[in-house]
Amino acid sequence: MNATTPIETFSPHGPASPLIDLHAHVILPKFYDQDPHWGPRWEQGDDGQLRLRVGHWLLTLGIPEQKAALARGEKFGIDGIMNAWGNPAGRLKAMDALQQTAQIVSIPSHCYMYWADAAFSVRFARVCNDALAEYCGNGSGRLYFWGHAPLNVPAEAAKEIRRAASIGARGLSAGGSNFGGLDFDSAELDPVWETLCDLDLPMFVHGYNQSVTWGERANDDRYETTSIVGMNYDETKCFWYLTVGGVLDRFPNLKIYITHGGGFVPYQFGRLEETVKNLDVAKNKRPLRDYLKNFWFDPELHELPMRQALVDVVGADQLLYGTNFGGSDAIRTDLTQGLRLSDPDRRKIRYENAVKLCRLDLLSAAT
Repeated sequence: MNATTPIETFSPHGPASPLIDLHAHVILPKFYDQDPHWGPRWEQGDDGQLRLRVGHWLLTLGIPEQKAALARGEKFGIDGIMNAWGNPAGRLKAMDALQQTAQIVSIPSHCYMYWADAAFSVRFARVCNDALAEYCGNGSGRLYFWGHAPLNVPAEAAKEIRRAASIGARGLSAGGSNFGGLDFDSAELDPVWETLCDLDLPMFVHGYNQSVTWGERANDDRYETTSIVGMNYDETKCFWYLTVGGVLDRFPNLKIYITHGGGFVPYQFGRLEETVKNLDVAKNKRPLRDYLKNFWFDPELHELPMRQALVDVVGADQLLYGTNFGGSDAIRTDLTQGLRLSDPDRRKIRYENAVKLCRLDLLSAAT
């Protein structure tokens, strides 16, 4: 990316403090209808609702833009989804409304495809990364992307991470658990961690609906529990497996950003810390707290007291700004508003930590 304007001085609204959103999803046409079974594809029911299908699994979380359109008596087709989520000009306008300087976008978690066959997973990752690079290239220098990799095929994933980085990826987007049966402590994934450390790239961890892997029973999860609760569980499992599984002792320079407030980690850290002392199978060589320097979290929590608790427990040095932009529970207010923070700490959360972690030293943008 050609970069000319220092990020510290750019804002679409003048001299206001920059703001970088690292948890922002994007839907692009090239992601969809890639496989006869897995799709993913959109289906419109008799009630006018569009629902996403991935194999046997059918998403039942509504799309806010669709619900608003239907409430107005307007039609909302697939083109509406693509325009609402996948139009760079429209995204930049929405970012301006939120006073966001930049975003690092990622594929929705239903697109991870760890559960598919290896050949399709590898091909799909390549398609996604090319589409993301093209999309961000049309973002006036304000859009970056998290690369996608087929973690169910680790050797190929390592290759794709390098390729994605060569076309602009600022790190790796990953689920929280179950990469085709592998988990974060699986030795098979060591080539992935070695590659990330070699390239000095962070990993953005976002859980996914595990029910998508259940085959014909995929829709037995009637109330999206594997999404609403399960994602937080998987994100916590990520932290637990990387630390207790000894991965961070083998790869001490690995950098991990866990969204959704860090799963349950910051709120149950004392329990985790005490339990590991008596865990006979634990492989960590250092106290659990020592590994916190490898992790970053975001205050994507819907209650101010919980955001403050995150700040108090983790500290501003390990916090990033992420809103779930485009998601069903996206937060459309300033996540740092109302927090007891010094001005230097507020700047760390809003943009300085992101600039350092993802090496966003300069940002080319039209003012």
